[in-house]
Amino acid sequence: MCAIWTMGEMLVEIMRPDVGVELFEEGDFRGPFPSGAPAIFIDTVARLGHTSGIFGGVGKDDFGKNILDRLRKDGVNVDYVHEDDYESTAVAFVTYFEDGSRKFIYHIGNTPAVHPKQFDVKDINDPKYFHIMGCSMMATDEFKEKIIDAALKFKQAGAKISFDPNIRPELLGSRTVEEVLGDILENCSILMPGIDELKMLTGKDDIENGIAKLFEYEKMEVIALKKGSKGTTLYSRNEKVDCPLYKVKEIDPTGAGDCFDAALLCGLLEGKSLLEAGKMASAAGALNVMKLGPMEGEISAENVRKMIEG
Repeated sequence: MCAIWTMGEMLVEIMRPDVGVELFEEGDFRGPFPSGAPAIFIDTVARLGHTSGIFGGVGKDDFGKNILDRLRKDGVNVDYVHEDDYESTAVAFVTYFEDGSRKFIYHIGNTPAVHPKQFDVKDINDPKYFHIMGCSMMATDEFKEKIIDAALKFKQAGAKISFDPNIRPELLGSRTVEEVLGDILENCSILMPGIDELKMLTGKDDIENGIAKLFEYEKMEVIALKKGSKGTTLYSRNEKVDCPLYKVKEIDPTGAGDCFDAALLCGLLEGKSLLEAGKMASAAGALNVMKLGPMEGEISAENVRKMIEG
């Protein structure tokens, strides 16, 4: 059975090919690209050579085929993906700006993306990690509860919970971060926040104080603090290391963080040191930004090794 699992939105992404074109303006789009943070994550796990599976939903339409064909090709277990005959696959439209920021329009809440198959934890043998994306928990309150329930089932089956807050203001709406994400932290072993997310989750403006507060959670083992262009710092209870930065020509930053998450877990699963796992994660993220499309980077165990070795 699969070592690494996730549950969350599966969607296609329709992208502006040119920087600075607002979504309300007439203009060209590229796509559909298979996407959704959990799908990007789990596809990367498979391409790095580890068994992987996803719980989610798509429509029985061409967009759903786009996603499932890609995941199957790369070796992801999609046995627990619900294909709906009546609702369409979720879609996200995205545009980029010169300062690196993005803007999204999501169509998720009334789609199969938030209607995963039910499952019995007895069907899942020897899972190692169950990964959660905060954006998935923001889609609907009902979906959030299903993800939390799944996480607890996986924990009971022996898996460690990893969590990327991945906060999307477009999905959060009027709810607070604590309302949506607070329940999962006490069960989390691997946490991957950005600096702003660290402050939101802890109420601390000082980074080191925020990290210390997170380690008050009994299950917490590793925190990967993402600092944008300044890279990522990894913390354990007795170690702090900076991940190396790999200089590449950036074409599309979408999905880099999801690929980072996947490679970090793969490194930890392989028993690598914090630094070596961090190198894998940074290399996977760098490979992904070199191509247009959220999971189109040429990621493989071999290409990650080559980037690390220079």
